[in-house]
Amino acid sequence: MRRLRFAPLLLLAGCATTPQPHPNLTLPPARTSTTVTPPDAPAQQLVVGAPVQAAWWHAFGSAKLDALVAQALATNNDIAAADAALRQSRELARAAAGGQGPQLDASYQAQRARVSAALSTPLADPSDYLYTLHTAQLTVAYPLDVFGGGRAKVRSARAAADAAAARRDAARSTVVANLVVAVIQHAALSAQIEAAQATIRDDADLVTLLERRRALGDVGEADVAAQQTVLATAQAALPPLERQRDHQAALIVSLLGRPAGGVVPDLPAMSELVLPGTVPVALPAAIVAARPDVRAAEAQMRGAAADLGSAIAARLPSFQLSGTAGGAASHFLDMFATGNPFFSLIGGVTQPLFHSGQLRHQQHAAEAALQQAEAQYRAAAIQAFLDVDDALSGLRTDGDALAAAARADDAAQRTLTMTRRQVQLGGVGTLALLNASAAASQARLQRLQASAARLVDTVALYQACGTPVGATGS
Repeated sequence: MRRLRFAPLLLLAGCATTPQPHPNLTLPPARTSTTVTPPDAPAQQLVVGAPVQAAWWHAFGSAKLDALVAQALATNNDIAAADAALRQSRELARAAAGGQGPQLDASYQAQRARVSAALSTPLADPSDYLYTLHTAQLTVAYPLDVFGGGRAKVRSARAAADAAAARRDAARSTVVANLVVAVIQHAALSAQIEAAQATIRDDADLVTLLERRRALGDVGEADVAAQQTVLATAQAALPPLERQRDHQAALIVSLLGRPAGGVVPDLPAMSELVLPGTVPVALPAAIVAARPDVRAAEAQMRGAAADLGSAIAARLPSFQLSGTAGGAASHFLDMFATGNPFFSLIGGVTQPLFHSGQLRHQQHAAEAALQQAEAQYRAAAIQAFLDVDDALSGLRTDGDALAAAARADDAAQRTLTMTRRQVQLGGVGTLALLNASAAASQARLQRLQASAARLVDTVALYQACGTPVGATGS
């Protein structure tokens, strides 16, 4: 009979176990290594499962870029905020763990009082109505976490700290990727501006030549006006490029943790940036394990499961042990004299009986929150695989686009050079030069953009694979 008396308690204890999340995620098949070999353009080898360098930006071969990334990791405000949030979450987790251990408190109270003669009890000296009472006590309390509700709260707090750590890593990865992309875009725009300025100089020289020939009667006003149109068109294309370059420079300064408008650091040119020849591609399981957003979703899922366990335990009995010991006397030194010490030992159990459905609905809400966290985890993992697929597709197509743009640029530049020479010699009219100049400008712009796109998509692949950024310890 004594053994059966505890059977319901053991059954409830089993029910209070924290449920395990089941996201039911299916991993895609691993890719095979491949080499992107566009004609007349640098090749890139994509190696599946190869180890990834933590400081992956070193692969671009620019000491200036390396210095910028190091500075951003040290001074960026988003990273600093994420670091502080991580420290806060870890301290809250330690506080939650401390709340499940014994609690020891000491107190001392001194009371000075005067009682009415009509209400006073008989004392050794009945005329003494003014007295002092000193009380010192030690209190010990210990929650008995029989059904694991307290442990579930600790697991939830630790999961929140793990999610904060993943968000800190995501902030580092995002800042570095955004900085590297901004540096690449700034270099590409600077190269486009240099090309536009060279075109403007050539067009201005040709306007001067045609004006001289018009004075001699070799060409008419229409030819001069047409070339002036070419010059003005080239000049109009320059300010938007300068604005975009200045925006990228301001963005770089902001990512370094400084207000825009300050001194712009020394930035690399396109010729100083090397396309990584070998790029590692993480396996699907490694992507899930490494991506900060997926790790944050996984930690939130574990926290939701712990919260459900806590909600289940809230419907079960709770146990508490507490004890108090101390002494009280009218004189300080007599508090622990014979007859003055006191103590109490209390053990309590509370079983919720009727809360108008509150506890039941809280459990149902926790179950729904766990299902939501599982769906969010699956969504984060699927997004990670999509990002990797997009980056790989971009690298494959970028090489072909660059090769085509390079051929078009070379042909357009040869055409423009020959057309300018023919205009100078009077062999063709300015309309042919107008068409050749527009085609050459567009071809050069596309070539520079294609070169930048290969670099940017390489950065995107590093980020999509969840590559760790430097040291991830606290």
